[in-house]
Amino acid sequence: MLARERYNELVTDRRQFLDKAVDCSKLTLPYLIQDDTSSRPTHEVLNIPWQSVGAKCVVGLAAKLMLAILPPQSSFFKLQVREDKLGEELPPDAMSELELSLSKMERMVMDYIAASNDRVVIHQALKHLIVGGNALLFMGKDGIKNYPLNRYVVNRDGNGNVLEIVTKELISRDVLGFDIPKPEPNTGVDDTDGKHTDDVEVYTYVKLQNGRWVWHQEVLDKIIPNTRSTAPKNASPWLVLTFNSVDGEQYGRGRVEEFLGDLKSLEGLSQALVEGAAAASKVIFLVSPSSTTKPATIAKAGNGAIVQGRAEDVQVVQVGKTADFSTAANMSQTIERRLLEAFLVMNVRNAERVTAEEVRLTQLELEQQLGGIFSLLTVSFLIPYLDRTLLVLQRTNELPKLPREVVRPTIVAGVNALGRGQDREALTMFMGTIAQTVGPEALMNFINPLEAIKRLAAAQGIDVLNLVKTPEQLAEEKEQAMQMQQQQTLLNQAGQLANSKLADSENIQGMMPQGDQQLPPEQ
Repeated sequence: MLARERYNELVTDRRQFLDKAVDCSKLTLPYLIQDDTSSRPTHEVLNIPWQSVGAKCVVGLAAKLMLAILPPQSSFFKLQVREDKLGEELPPDAMSELELSLSKMERMVMDYIAASNDRVVIHQALKHLIVGGNALLFMGKDGIKNYPLNRYVVNRDGNGNVLEIVTKELISRDVLGFDIPKPEPNTGVDDTDGKHTDDVEVYTYVKLQNGRWVWHQEVLDKIIPNTRSTAPKNASPWLVLTFNSVDGEQYGRGRVEEFLGDLKSLEGLSQALVEGAAAASKVIFLVSPSSTTKPATIAKAGNGAIVQGRAEDVQVVQVGKTADFSTAANMSQTIERRLLEAFLVMNVRNAERVTAEEVRLTQLELEQQLGGIFSLLTVSFLIPYLDRTLLVLQRTNELPKLPREVVRPTIVAGVNALGRGQDREALTMFMGTIAQTVGPEALMNFINPLEAIKRLAAAQGIDVLNLVKTPEQLAEEKEQAMQMQQQQTLLNQAGQLANSKLADSENIQGMMPQGDQQLPPEQ
């Protein structure tokens, strides 16, 4: 089947999801998702919301997710050796060298990611996920490309697994680099509309066949030469991302859609308040028609001028809607607070004294709410992204091939990082409670310091290899210290004994009588 025909067949199922995504985008980031009424850019004037709370919520949540799944100062994964292989295939004494080599490989992967534009495109895809609930990433040779919802369609099976992907984009004829054939008559293919003669519609058809992904590109129902390619099933460059998955639906739902009612209510209240405030700020003076005071006199009078007239002849028009404006303002503040909490924007209590502990607990509570979001992103994005990156580096010989039966990559960011943070909080709170209630002596007597250090290091994501002393090293150092102490004790005793013998000999010589001394022989 032709890619264009398959795209037109699947676009019907996407219609309701795209309409909802466009509505969500109008209230948050209007430029993000637009309707697919035509493949040509329409240059329509975008809708400008009356409030900026939606944009603040989307940008803030996208930044939080970006820092969580791809932390800039640390690795989001770890290459670990399977413990069941130690002692059988790998000697235990080689564990240290192997861990150092794997750590070096992790840094090589992170340097490769830092040198690319992946973070920029992924941040844009996260905003698409939050607003529209869907995004498509293609990991090509030149970096990652993000496809918005109005540029691709997907087909899934009953379990939600992707079977087909068809993308649609405009590409210049000069970029394609070959002579584009003219379309056949009565085929429904438009070569040009008379205005855009340099761009043509290019379709990319991706399909899962025999356990491998295969794809090619078509223009005017003709396959473009040298565009056929394949990839393993578990290392596909096509990453179909969803924010919230619903059973039986081909596409996902966004975070904004869950709170679309509050956003629409806030939009209406913001418009009413802004327009009402503009009307209330307009100053109009009314002069009684039967008064001797002339309107021109008031209009021409300067500040501090003295004119003839009576005060009761002049009045100021007042709206008189202060109570109504207060009701609308209070309602809008309530909705805004609800939205900020839903999108994990931390609001510190407005008071003179806000303790650091209160701020920390508020931030921890917000981070714990990200657990469900992290779980889905870890499965749908981080694992396929890591597998594809490792495959690309291994194909270019920048990274040695890893034996999957011995070395296993593990994701340590996202929900796993949240779990480590909760472990750290619980452990420190437990030890602090013991020290405060029972006393520091009980903490030293009943808590194993080495085990506590290891658990804190694991909660912080720190490798304790060659950093924390092992029990064998501690025992060896203790034994050496005891031996040195014994040697020092023996030396001290030997010195004391020598001093005592010398003192005894001197005492004996001092006690001998003078007559017993030997006289020199007579001449």
